Amino acid sequence: MVTKTKAETKKGSQIKVITGNAAAAIAAKLACPDVVAAYPITPQTEIIEQISKFHANGEMDCELITVEGENSAMNAVMAASLAGGRVFTATSSWGLVFMYDAVLATSGARAPVVMVNVNRETPGIIAVSSGQQDMICTRDAGWIFLIAEDCQEVLDLVLQAYRLAEDYDIQVPVMVHYDGFYLSYLSEGVDVPFQEDVDKFLSVLEDQPKRTVLTPGNGMGCGSHGILGGYMELRHKHVTALERSKAKFDQIDKEYEDIFGRAYGGQLEEYRMDDADVVLVGSGSMCGTIKTVIDEKRQAGIKVGLLKMRMFRPFPGEAIVKALKGKKAIGVVDRSLNFGHKGGPFYTEIKAFETQLDGSPMISFIDGIANTDITTVNVAAMIDTICALAAGKEVREVTWVSYPEANEPEVNKSGGK
Repeated sequence: MVTKTKAETKKGSQIKVITGNAAAAIAAKLACPDVVAAYPITPQTEIIEQISKFHANGEMDCELITVEGENSAMNAVMAASLAGGRVFTATSSWGLVFMYDAVLATSGARAPVVMVNVNRETPGIIAVSSGQQDMICTRDAGWIFLIAEDCQEVLDLVLQAYRLAEDYDIQVPVMVHYDGFYLSYLSEGVDVPFQEDVDKFLSVLEDQPKRTVLTPGNGMGCGSHGILGGYMELRHKHVTALERSKAKFDQIDKEYEDIFGRAYGGQLEEYRMDDADVVLVGSGSMCGTIKTVIDEKRQAGIKVGLLKMRMFRPFPGEAIVKALKGKKAIGVVDRSLNFGHKGGPFYTEIKAFETQLDGSPMISFIDGIANTDITTVNVAAMIDTICALAAGKEVREVTWVSYPEANEPEVNKSGGK
């Protein structure tokens, strides 16, 4: 993976060479949570190890709950959040699946929990390797999903997640995703802000109206929506809060730049998109590799750009249409599968906006799942295919990049194609 510094280091920060997991742990420490629930799972374990060390050394003044499993971890932070505390936890893959019922309850209760999920393939075929399938398995749980490209963005997104989750107009839990075994263990220079600057960034939340929390002696219903008969109303308010989070996230990104000198574009980051004829859409750590190949293709005279998705839930459809409208051809690369559809999840969701793109043709690429890498060679091949589509040539709608056998004509049992 290739990354680039997004801005000059501002006064009041320090560069540290750390892993993505360490960046997440440091960000959590800087946010000063009241309660952290901890349970290890590869490749997230380092986050919990780092936080445990911070806690033991007195660097992190919080209640650290070492639970017996991920389901308990989510229930613990949900309860603490509903009682008014700031919370943090982290998981990956099977751990996210194990806490699924509590993940649903947390969003239904509108508890502003912040959690890191270090992406890893989920149950089915057991794979201790990268992939975004765990994220896709929980995409309709009612959480806000943010995706980091590099270790710097891991730290920045965790801090931004607190501003977003705890905003009085939002109050929805946020999950920060990044690629396991790539960013989790990758060490690179990260601009770590000082505590006073983080406190300033988060202090906006103190000036907002106070949310309703569980307090001794005061009655409050939690998880009783159906009994109270207000289920439709509460679901509608949840959905509209998610929609509001799009513009709020863009605003938070700009305010983050004012203090820390880094901005990413909010919901989407556009790379060399202004004059691009063809576009590759991606997310996560693959985007560093894509940017490198785009630079090489540009030197060869090919006008290609990258649209990087930083927000996946709520789906930034309006911003995507604005960025892609009128392009000659679009390719979407997915690091996960969309069972029941031929194309990947990002592809099928963007394709739902196809009628608003002024006829821009679109194709799907599936790569980087399980033990396969998204290499520069693979990205170059994707861009060449998109260019062929733009030139009017016939290309496959869906290409499994690292498994060419899948791209042969399908043959049914009777011998037909």
